[in-house]
Amino acid sequence: MQAAWYDRNGPAKDVLTVGDWPTPTAGTGEVLVRVHSSGVNPSDVKSRAGRPLIAPAIIAHSDGAGVIEAVGEGIAASRIGERVWLWNGQWQRPMGTCATHIALPSAQAVTLPAELSFEEGACLGIPALTAYEAVRWAKQLVGPMANRTVLVIGAANGVGAYAVQMAKQEGAIVIGTVGSEAKALLAKSLGADHLIHYKTADVAEQVKTLTGGKGVDVIIDMDLSSMDTLVCGGALATHGTVVCYGSNSMNHVNLTFRTWLYLSVTLKLFLVYDLTPAEREAALAGLTQQLSERQLKHIIGQRFELSQVAQAHEAVEQGLSVGNVVINLPV
Repeated sequence: MQAAWYDRNGPAKDVLTVGDWPTPTAGTGEVLVRVHSSGVNPSDVKSRAGRPLIAPAIIAHSDGAGVIEAVGEGIAASRIGERVWLWNGQWQRPMGTCATHIALPSAQAVTLPAELSFEEGACLGIPALTAYEAVRWAKQLVGPMANRTVLVIGAANGVGAYAVQMAKQEGAIVIGTVGSEAKALLAKSLGADHLIHYKTADVAEQVKTLTGGKGVDVIIDMDLSSMDTLVCGGALATHGTVVCYGSNSMNHVNLTFRTWLYLSVTLKLFLVYDLTPAEREAALAGLTQQLSERQLKHIIGQRFELSQVAQAHEAVEQGLSVGNVVINLPV
């Protein structure tokens, strides 16, 4: 098979190799998928750049979509030929989706609705599931979302674009942050009620203006290391909730405890790779329902070929793409 892998950490152009790799076989409880599209997410880029390797070489990426070609022992042969999208392809295992084939547990290959393309399917594993969990936790922690104010950081990014749509479906008033006019137009088309250009405006001040000084009920964010500025700046209402799924600083994060305490902030952190079985089952069922009802728009920002994997990683690192970045595998 053809694959893209790295055997050391470093810049994309220096460490990513494209070439031949032995085609895996489906083991017990597994399926072998012919991958058509592989999603490139910020976590994939961070893994390649600096996360310690768990094997001599790592085939990149966790998300993808394709067709089941073979099944292992214990899996019904009727799954052969099924179009599927994949999650956790390269989580705690070295064989990711940036290859023409991947063998992985059958549960990690989810039926892809006929109306969705493989490129769209490659956006679901991390971006859509993360957004679903973030909005679900917001609902669980603050109650019904109708007319609640929600600040989505990065409203036109992979996760943020889905979070805007899902929060709007719950009746929330959504404020989004964006870094360009193109991203503002996208977020607006997805339902965001208000947009703040974070590069040129004080986000906390703008939020206070939009909420009559109260602050929002919920902040959905991917960077806990910058959250203290927003909370101390008044962007979050008293008894507000922060739902966060990442941080640019992975070791120490400074929080002004007095401010957070006096605001009675609820902080929920979660890792989409490591949901409990019950959480995963509920998220997959909920997302499947939304897909079947065609409630979501899937935004493809840039498309690359396998030979361009380094450029794809650089595009994600630069953060200029309006939508998700995907790699289309040779078929």
